[in-house]
Amino acid sequence: MNKIKAHVENIALSHSVFALPFAYMGAFLAAKGIPSAHDAFWITLAMIGARSAALALNNFIDLKYDKVHPRFTHRPMVTGAVKPREAIGFIIASLLLFLIAAANLHPLCLRLWPLALIPLVVYPYMKRFSSTCHLVLGLALAAAPVGAWVAVRGDITVTAVMLGLAVGVWIAGFDVIYACQDVNFDKSQNLHSIPVRFGINGALIFSRLMHGLSIMGFLLVGIMARLHYVYYAGVVLVTAVLIYQHSVVSPGDLSKVTQTYFMRNGLVSILLLLSSVASLII
Repeated sequence: MNKIKAHVENIALSHSVFALPFAYMGAFLAAKGIPSAHDAFWITLAMIGARSAALALNNFIDLKYDKVHPRFTHRPMVTGAVKPREAIGFIIASLLLFLIAAANLHPLCLRLWPLALIPLVVYPYMKRFSSTCHLVLGLALAAAPVGAWVAVRGDITVTAVMLGLAVGVWIAGFDVIYACQDVNFDKSQNLHSIPVRFGINGALIFSRLMHGLSIMGFLLVGIMARLHYVYYAGVVLVTAVLIYQHSVVSPGDLSKVTQTYFMRNGLVSILLLLSSVASLII
């Protein structure tokens, strides 16, 4: 049980609140209502497999940095609760789960599966040579709603792409804020990020711009999908959440960027999922 708990902590299972609701949102919008139980089940397993592999792989690749990072001293791979060989086995098992799930969805999913995984593999290496690493993370999460859309409909439309872009820009903007905490560490390790390149003040401006673009994207999704006004009420609430998140951080005070701050961003995906589902069933 301790080993299972260690692996669960290693992949930060609670952080599924960021991507999984958007995958369901993509499925509901593609179905223009409630997707089949079959599709919902295999989409869930595909998300669990892909996300688990991605997080475990990220921690495996970044282990040499995490071992000397003061904020990551309690991570399971740093403490030795999860051994590197165990992480590799876990990654392989998670990828197999993802592929099995993809094989049980629309045939196009199995043909396109590398496109979903490439950003997940590339992301941990991007910070070694480019400040665009945040955008690659955004691309990785953008695959969640687009992949679920493909799983239900077997095509990729402008609406699906717009939803993916809105999600990607949203998470990239948040990742920029989170990276502001690590400017000194990243500089000492010759790692790259937007805060390292433009400073914390510039990074927070970038983040606000990204979140503004994200809100515009979510509004366009509603227009393209002809959603009910309830959906737009959800977008308004999401806007309020993001405004609050930005109001409590500043270049001189990042003390509010805590685990609670991090998890509060999950409200964005949950609110958009609930409002889009409500819009479709009204």
